[in-house]
Amino acid sequence: MERVLWLIIMIPIGILFTCLGICAWRRKKPMWFWSGREVRETEISDIPAYNKANGLMWTAFSAVFWAGAVLGLFQLDIAGIVVAVGTIVGIPVLFLTYKRIYSKYKR
Repeated sequence: MERVLWLIIMIPIGILFTCLGICAWRRKKPMWFWSGREVRETEISDIPAYNKANGLMWTAFSAVFWAGAVLGLFQLDIAGIVVAVGTIVGIPVLFLTYKRIYSKYKR
């Protein structure tokens, strides 16, 4: 039962971040970091490349949850550690990666 509950939690989270990455990649207007401040088109020099980089960033972050889901099938304790470490380290990495992406494509 614990494994089923684990999968019920991890799979939708993995889907959420994967979909966010795909939506960012396909978006015509600049994607923002969901921090409350939207990015204007005039701020970005290459919108498709900027959005692709954002999409890759979010898809890479979703890998933590997909790995957690797969590991949860075999070893629930290790899966929990992977997800905990992945999110604790991943969230600051997301922020720093986004700052780097924004700086690279800023006009």
